[in-house]
Amino acid sequence: MTTAGIEKTAPTRTAPEEEPLGASRSERLSALAQQHGALVTLVVAVTAASIGFDTFLTGDNLQNMALSSAFLAIVALGMTFVIVTGGIDLSVGSLFALGGVLAAWGSQYGTAVALLLPLAVCGLIGLVNGLLIARSRLAPFIVTLAAMLGARGILLAVTDEGSQTYLVDKSTFFATLGQDTLLGIGIPVWITAALFVAGALVLRRSRFGQYVYAVGGNEDAAALMGAPVARTKITVYTVSGLCAGLAGALNAAWLVSGVTILGTGMELEAISAVVIGGTLLTGGFGFLSGSLVGVLLLKVIQNVINQIGSLDSAYQQVVSGAFLAVVVIAQTWLGRRRKVL
Repeated sequence: MTTAGIEKTAPTRTAPEEEPLGASRSERLSALAQQHGALVTLVVAVTAASIGFDTFLTGDNLQNMALSSAFLAIVALGMTFVIVTGGIDLSVGSLFALGGVLAAWGSQYGTAVALLLPLAVCGLIGLVNGLLIARSRLAPFIVTLAAMLGARGILLAVTDEGSQTYLVDKSTFFATLGQDTLLGIGIPVWITAALFVAGALVLRRSRFGQYVYAVGGNEDAAALMGAPVARTKITVYTVSGLCAGLAGALNAAWLVSGVTILGTGMELEAISAVVIGGTLLTGGFGFLSGSLVGVLLLKVIQNVINQIGSLDSAYQQVVSGAFLAVVVIAQTWLGRRRKVL
């Protein structure tokens, strides 16, 4: 007991004790690579694209990329909370499409209905997902896959098997939310930025954010520490549903219509963006800033492929898939390196 106390308070370190310092430094470098690797790649990609294509840095192109990124980013925001807890949400693509259709339909009754209806329906589906996963202990993959099919079924019922497309009156305030700009930047982009700032504060600075990381790191240990595991899971899936519904509503305001075929594969794009941004699929580690960088990186890659012109659009999926595979392999290697060190 006394020896341990002396070792703790010793003012100097012996030579053998210098090894943990080196290991700690390597561990910090590995963590920085996980956290900021996507940002470095984004900077390189933007630099190369701006050199290779004269139209890349034009105002119209940047505005289009920002707007198209905004909707995916909102979905990725909710997905980040889910994946940090160690879960997955495959329903967000269908919820995105359903939210857009409900918003377009509700716009005839005013902006409040156009916004609140998709939030209520998509948030409720997210809540049901969370309840089944947290209370019934069902696998997130199965539950959210069922929700994906169910949401798509509701979408088809609302649109008469997809034959009915609801339009948004361009003179309404709801359409203004999607089409107007502020300081030259689209309003959906401003909304997305505000959501990410608020989400980052919640995830990194609040008690709930601590619970999210704790549940993802070790669910049993989190329960022993008194963390409300079930309530945390229910909340993150509800947040994911709300984000998908809001993104769909804003997209409908931008397109001034509820397009029924949107959202297909969006869940995979959101997961890719979150993982590329440094969030571990196993949970317990991640950050919203990384997810935002992941979204931007995917959109830059897609934009470059479009500007090449000679490449088929299918190459977007090939490049995105290959890039995701490389990122997951790198994350796995870095994670093992940190554990070893």
